[in-house]
Amino acid sequence: MKYLVVGSGGPGFGSQEEAMAILEHVVMPSFDYFTHLEKEGYILGGGLPVGDRAFIFMAEASSNDELDRLLRDIPMWGTLDWEVTPLQTFSARAEKERQALEDYKKDDSG
Repeated sequence: MKYLVVGSGGPGFGSQEEAMAILEHVVMPSFDYFTHLEKEGYILGGGLPVGDRAFIFMAEASSNDELDRLLRDIPMWGTLDWEVTPLQTFSARAEKERQALEDYKKDDSG
């Protein structure tokens, strides 16, 4: 299954020391993990909106549970607000629409 994933609202920094700690222990390891997910084929594409503390990407996972596990393994998972939208394939939706059209035609002719 494919998913549109948005993580936003990351932490701000109260001091330079706090910024260094969060960058070193949360942000940079998260970027490393995103890179790993890309290499493994879980992230199909995406990036960061310019000037924003957010991540937007298309993910591929075999189930909701697998995606949930992948997201929870991101070091900054607990510091962001996540919005996940499961996506239907174009071909699957087209098949449903073809069937609906056929059903409408049958009802109209009868």
